[in-house]
Amino acid sequence: MAEPTKTKYRVGGMDCAACASKIETAVTRIPGVSEAGASFTAGTLTVLHDNVPFTTIQQAIKPLGYALARDGAPAPLDGHDHDHEHDHDHGHEPAGPDEHFALGDGPWWRTPKALLALGAGIAMLAAWLTGLVVPTMSHEAFLLALLVGLIPVSRRAIAGARAGTPFSIETLMTIAAVGAVFIGATEEAAMVVLLFLVGELLEGVAASRARASIKSLADLVPKTAFLVTGETTTEVPAASLALNATIMVRPGDRIPADGIITTGQGAVDQAPVTGESLPASKGPGDTVFAGTINTDAVLTIRVTATASDNTIARIVQLVEEAQESKAPTARFIDRFSRWYTPGVLVAGALVATVPPVLLGQSWDEWIYKGLAILLIGCPCALVISTPAAIAAALSAGARRGLLLKGGAVLESLRTITTVALDKTGTLTEGRPLVTDIHAVARPVAKVLSLAAALETGSSHPLALAILARAKTDKVAIPPAAAARALPGKGLAGTVGGEAVALFSPAAAAEQTTIAPDLQTVIDGFTDAGKTVSIVLVGGEIAGLIAMRDEPRADAKAGIDALKAINIDVIMLTGDNVRTARAIGAELGLEVRAGLLPEDKQATVRALQAEGKIVAKVGDGINDAPALAAADIGIAMGGGTDVALETADAAILHGRVADIAAMIGLSNATMANIGQNIAVSLGLKAVFLVTTIMGITGLWPAILADTGATVLVTLNAMRLLAWRPR
Repeated sequence: MAEPTKTKYRVGGMDCAACASKIETAVTRIPGVSEAGASFTAGTLTVLHDNVPFTTIQQAIKPLGYALARDGAPAPLDGHDHDHEHDHDHGHEPAGPDEHFALGDGPWWRTPKALLALGAGIAMLAAWLTGLVVPTMSHEAFLLALLVGLIPVSRRAIAGARAGTPFSIETLMTIAAVGAVFIGATEEAAMVVLLFLVGELLEGVAASRARASIKSLADLVPKTAFLVTGETTTEVPAASLALNATIMVRPGDRIPADGIITTGQGAVDQAPVTGESLPASKGPGDTVFAGTINTDAVLTIRVTATASDNTIARIVQLVEEAQESKAPTARFIDRFSRWYTPGVLVAGALVATVPPVLLGQSWDEWIYKGLAILLIGCPCALVISTPAAIAAALSAGARRGLLLKGGAVLESLRTITTVALDKTGTLTEGRPLVTDIHAVARPVAKVLSLAAALETGSSHPLALAILARAKTDKVAIPPAAAARALPGKGLAGTVGGEAVALFSPAAAAEQTTIAPDLQTVIDGFTDAGKTVSIVLVGGEIAGLIAMRDEPRADAKAGIDALKAINIDVIMLTGDNVRTARAIGAELGLEVRAGLLPEDKQATVRALQAEGKIVAKVGDGINDAPALAAADIGIAMGGGTDVALETADAAILHGRVADIAAMIGLSNATMANIGQNIAVSLGLKAVFLVTTIMGITGLWPAILADTGATVLVTLNAMRLLAWRPR
């Protein structure tokens, strides 16, 4: 039996969670479809199917008022399609600007929802003017105004019922409006439908804003690049750049691809991607990201990622995938709403019939109140309360380099009690740096110069550290003759006619005597977790160079931020005990060192057995088992693909402080969701009481529901502006 095909589509006109639910229900009823998942926040539909044609899926959702396009093609905002499109056409014929608008691209006032709301508004104004001029025609005028908006709504209600969603918002609206006409409240029915259409329009605008926040990330990458081929520079589409291609970036231009600088040195403004306030100094060998801005020098760059796999593309893909997965709270509300809406219909029917039948009350009065109950009970605000907040939070996090793979991860982060951190590349820079130069028989600059002369041309991490320090200190590097590696000892050669060697302390001790006071200095460096190299000139000690993989600049502040919110922090590392303890003492955290990958995983499980909720943070292949075992695995963004794939979240820019920021985003999001649920249910409760008491009627009821939906959406959109403290 053939494996099912998984296809992703773009959907136009899907602006709320109820829309997504209707689409899922309709598509899963198609023969050959085994699973369908719609995300209104991402504007996507993912279908698992047995070669079901595109047009079959398209025709299933078109009567509901939604349009469909294959992923990567423009998604129209209305429900029209092209008659000339056939199943064998694997593209999607682009629509003209007056027919379709790519998802999120078209101005909101030209969308079908906006045009329908405008038409209903004009009809309502015309009916009111008619009533003023010809009072006897008022009822008929408002009935026509009602039909302008109600006919499209009722058609969607009927289509939804046929597609498996009988208890939709459109159903409640149709029943309430038709019932209002029968009891003589035609003017109110027309106003209710108009307010409903305006509410739908506002939902669409808000949803487009949420999608635009992610789309703007993709727009950071320029469309063209200057490709260098030999002596020729040609402007080409950025999407066509191949791996290892060489590109030239002028001052002031955005960098079109991830890559490594080969020539040129200058400042690169990384704020669009990393949020850093100051430009970073970049030179040959340094990594640059697509979408960042080259500020002041011509750079040539070797491309290290294609357009579909660069930093920006990976962010967009991770966030869209995250938005497509539902958070636990959202799943609960979805299940609740399936029972809630039929319950509202029953409640409305009871309010309309019980008082007249049992208490002899007026039928018109209580039918009116029952219809108002239907409108009050519309679940839009409640259903949208969680996914809107989750989508906004995921977008806000992504813009600041915090990638979370779904709402469940975002919800769970606030429950973390322990953070277990890898050392190398997570707490530290991941490469050694020269920390100390101790002069003995030669000045500090000379000791560094001689060591750099021997290391020139080497790619060993310690060699790169010495050469980088020589470059930073602007020390002259003389040529070395007959430089050679001595296994188990170090390097030796001739510099300026003198025999020079760069040895380990043990190897140096075989060549000369190390004085006790100098041995004390060496022991101090070693106890601090530093690697010591001794420079010998003519067999005599000229000086010492100490190197260590230093903590990240923000490591201490990041750990302190976690402790400030009562989270325990522990280091799990495969490094030697002495080095790990030295770093741990400097940063003020518990250390467990000398661990193999399975030991890290076992430690995480042991912490969980103690009842702790554990987040594991790492960047290497050896962290993957522990990342998978932890309650939440967090990959540092510069890490391996294995770590990024295994983890639940990623800190793109490697800032330790971003761990606490990620937890802060979780807390802010859950607080926002709580506010949204309180607003949506609170307003319903208030208007339920006032309707039963006869204080409010039909149009205040729908205004309350529309108002609650707009308030909830606007409150969720506040998270787009979230910033870590």
